[in-house]
Amino acid sequence: MDGHTTTAGPGFTIGRLARAAGVNVETIRYYQRIGLVTEPPRPARGYRRYPSTTVDRIRFIKRAQELGFSLGEIRELLALDDAACQEARQIAERKLKTIQKRIRDLAAMENELHRLVDACRRDGDDGTGCAIIRTLAGPG
Repeated sequence: MDGHTTTAGPGFTIGRLARAAGVNVETIRYYQRIGLVTEPPRPARGYRRYPSTTVDRIRFIKRAQELGFSLGEIRELLALDDAACQEARQIAERKLKTIQKRIRDLAAMENELHRLVDACRRDGDDGTGCAIIRTLAGPG
């Protein structure tokens, strides 16, 4: 048992919620602090009980994070309903453009590093020093 079991009411204790959603308890508390997950009221006796929809909400948040959405963007998506497909698409298109730019930047970095490694292999230890160090130390 998780130490949070009680016979009072339906729903999940925070420990069971964390296990069901595949996160730790501190993640749930953090989402509560920043307003992504609502903290249910604490009954006079017993533990807070989270509805099953909270599991789905946390899974949505984690999946969106895996796709690169920031917590702010996730907040925007959570504020939408199923009928707001155009708004959701616009948020996703912005994220897609950001990711595509990041990929182009990473590809440019990869090409430059390949060039440096090739120069180092080509020059070897020719007495002029390391091509990588010279390039990194030199003017941009």
